[in-house]
Amino acid sequence: MMVLGGVGTGAIAAQPANRHRVVHRHAKPHRLMVGYFPQWGLYDEHPYIAKSLLTTGSAARLDQINYAQGSVQGGRCSLADPNADLQHAFTAEQSVNGKADDPKTPFRGYLHQLQEVKARYPRLKILISLEGKAADFAEDAKPQKRQAFVSSCINTFVRGHFAKGVTEPGIFDGFDVDWESPEREDAANFRALLEEFRKQMAVFEAAEHRRLLLSVAVGQAPGMLPGTDFAVVGRLVDEVGVMNYDYAGPWSPTTGFVAPLFTDPRGPGAEYSIEHSIASYKAAGVPEKKLLMGLPFYGYSWTEVPDENNGLAQEGRGHDADRPYHYIRGLDASFETFRDKRTKAPWRFDGDTFWTFEDPVSVRYKVSYASRQNLGGVMIWELSGDTEDAELLHTVYRSLRHPLKRRVFTASGE
Repeated sequence: MMVLGGVGTGAIAAQPANRHRVVHRHAKPHRLMVGYFPQWGLYDEHPYIAKSLLTTGSAARLDQINYAQGSVQGGRCSLADPNADLQHAFTAEQSVNGKADDPKTPFRGYLHQLQEVKARYPRLKILISLEGKAADFAEDAKPQKRQAFVSSCINTFVRGHFAKGVTEPGIFDGFDVDWESPEREDAANFRALLEEFRKQMAVFEAAEHRRLLLSVAVGQAPGMLPGTDFAVVGRLVDEVGVMNYDYAGPWSPTTGFVAPLFTDPRGPGAEYSIEHSIASYKAAGVPEKKLLMGLPFYGYSWTEVPDENNGLAQEGRGHDADRPYHYIRGLDASFETFRDKRTKAPWRFDGDTFWTFEDPVSVRYKVSYASRQNLGGVMIWELSGDTEDAELLHTVYRSLRHPLKRRVFTASGE
């Protein structure tokens, strides 16, 4: 842009020829959008399939998929559900590439479909989420078993030796370690396990010239992993996904919010909020750029709730099963939607049944908060809970790029 010093010809003549103003614009940091893909979605009444990532536009929006799940058992990593992962034959209508799986071909199932997704979206990273019983993780992380266990994880999921006669490398770009949760006596082994992953991953990276990612899923507060040095964990991993949900649920004697952004004065204490959770991990030494705020695409309900305060903070009988957002949004007209003014958290109530969940308004508020806190991004549990047009996911995407103004959150004490 040419700079003109004034209106008169003398002002113009005084400017050096071709002088331009250099405007330095700071690029906005890219915040990750991570979504868990549910292996068990194959068995739902309306199956959630890999093609859904394309038809909803999700694959074009997501930076990373955490495929849930891989098995941790018996000192090794393996497929958690060989039928869903490798054996199920998708029809041409269900398949990402529009071709039916040949039942005689040993490489089928979700793994083949994810391979096809990645071929279309090569920038999309896919991690295998390693999930298992805490006792199995604790056993496999012991010094005498750790090296062999990690080697089996890399051999199975990174090198792609999924089964006898089936080798398909390149689908997975690393590991999401979901150990829920190491006890104090396991803290040293938890750290050593992550160090072993990083060590063996580095060897692979040097040989194959391919970068691998390592993430961990952690509870609402560092105290849920007693004895863990999160400053060290923060240096070892690329992402720390905080499970910012289940603050209230059917185990709670009174109705409340599944994932309150700020402390509810009617709730049990300051620790029961996402704001407190994120602050506690920062204080524990995790770099903010590695923290991912968890977003639930599901909700919980209580029945036999008194018709007082629109059902909020009332005693009720909790229902154990969670339900997806698309189900809660589709409840009949007898349910009225209410919203907490401070946190923007919604709830639905019909005079007897209370639902806590997230909707586009609360998701936009939370994602904007994550952006204003300079977090690394958000992670979604889990993708099948969304609507057929991925209403929540697209809200996340837009909010990461165009967050609400910082002043909107000043009431939280930020």
